[in-house]
Amino acid sequence: MIRLFTYIYMLFLYAPVALIVLFSFHSSPSLSFPFEGFSMRWYEQLLGSYDFMTALRNSAIVGGASAVLTTILGTFSALALMRMKGRFKSIFAFLNFAPIALPGLFLGIALVILFSLIGLPRSLLTVIIGHTLFTFPFFVESVRSRLEYFDLSYEEAARDLGASPLKAFWLVTLPIIGPTIAGAAILAIALSLDEFLITIFVTGSETTLPLLILSMIRRAVDPSINAASVFMLTLTIAIIAIAGLVMTMRRRRLELERAEPAE
Repeated sequence: MIRLFTYIYMLFLYAPVALIVLFSFHSSPSLSFPFEGFSMRWYEQLLGSYDFMTALRNSAIVGGASAVLTTILGTFSALALMRMKGRFKSIFAFLNFAPIALPGLFLGIALVILFSLIGLPRSLLTVIIGHTLFTFPFFVESVRSRLEYFDLSYEEAARDLGASPLKAFWLVTLPIIGPTIAGAAILAIALSLDEFLITIFVTGSETTLPLLILSMIRRAVDPSINAASVFMLTLTIAIIAIAGLVMTMRRRRLELERAEPAE
């Protein structure tokens, strides 16, 4: 019985996605059955659209810039959090996790008020700031979980041998946690590409892929919407798969390193 409920749940969850993928290849503009045949016309129409290519470029800029900022700030924040002790560590860990629990609507309104107070016009820059704020806690939590098992004696040994704190980080700490940072950065890009609730509030005249798809749905039921959705789905899955591959390779490397002394 439990297995049956599991199958029903999976069908309910993935059937709409399968239909979107199927009708993105429909030769007819109709979004209903019977299915008349396969065609790439909607993908060709989408890739030939100036609005789509502009939105894709904007999403790439925002995702890349916010991932870089998140990686730099998040790495040092995770390192600082690892070195904290007692009550302060718990407080800062809670403050880092709090934005994840807050509704995106609240963050979007808060950012709009902040940008208005400081006189910063809404543009791709404000979108980058908003996405950095959104992805930052996820990045820090991912890196911090890896640092919980980091042996500080490696850094201490490097310091004893004359390395400066920065050099010890660059030559010792970073190579060890590098794959985790890379995986968390790729996850930040995937989160940025999918984010639209905060983007609605902080964007100016520019648009990103999620906002473009939303505007396409509002205008009319166009089959190219299915193609755009499949494009976003494929892009997100590819990014997450790369992150998973990086983490898996790192895990296997650690297992081999641990097995070598035993031999």
